[in-house]
Amino acid sequence: MEGLPRSSNHRASIAVLAGLLAVAAIPAAIVYVRRTPSLTLIDAGWAIPLAVVFGLGSIAFSNLARTRVQWTLGRAGGLGRARAGRILGFVGLCIAASAAISVGFYEVLLRFER
Repeated sequence: MEGLPRSSNHRASIAVLAGLLAVAAIPAAIVYVRRTPSLTLIDAGWAIPLAVVFGLGSIAFSNLARTRVQWTLGRAGGLGRARAGRILGFVGLCIAASAAISVGFYEVLLRFER
């Protein structure tokens, strides 16, 4: 198989990029609201759906990349990137779930405070 040209697997690269965006969405939103005086920390909650979308997209592109590797019998490459994208996607989903739970408890505490 040395003579066969290797094809690229762009889906794996997109999976890593989407995974990085999923992991960074909520911390970046927190930094943004901390630097903007008119916003409070709870305003960073808009990043939760964004992190979920990027996390699910990362997992989906990771699955597509792994399928491409299987179809090309390994010539497409990118299996490591696909695995990294999948892990980053799950970490991003965990961060989003943690943030959603935090916002939910905050809202419950506000209800009981009144």
